[in-house]
Amino acid sequence: MSIAVKRIYDPVTESDGYRVLVDRIWPRGLKKEDAALDLWAKELAPSTALRKWFGHDPVCWESFRHRYASELDSHKSFWQPLVTRAERHRVTLLFGAKDEDHNQAVALKIYLENWMKANGLR
Repeated sequence: MSIAVKRIYDPVTESDGYRVLVDRIWPRGLKKEDAALDLWAKELAPSTALRKWFGHDPVCWESFRHRYASELDSHKSFWQPLVTRAERHRVTLLFGAKDEDHNQAVALKIYLENWMKANGLR
């Protein structure tokens, strides 16, 4: 079982597995046909209000993660299929942000891995 995180602008590789864009807004300068997506999961992105509040400010990172987790708690039907897929195959969560350490894909990966561990899937 495997969940990875990658910038959508990075080259596509076979090892990416199932590629899921978790941004609400389409990444600038990228043609949809060049993205090689399996899924654009807008509904897994943080709410617009939360995204704007966070603004990729590392100082707000921990608070953002907790607020985003609260949003995800009420959207299990959106992320549960990714957990099911990740049990058997690699899932790569894609994001467009420049900050590779403080973004919704990283927060979602942490959330999903914690959920899987708590539910005996690791």
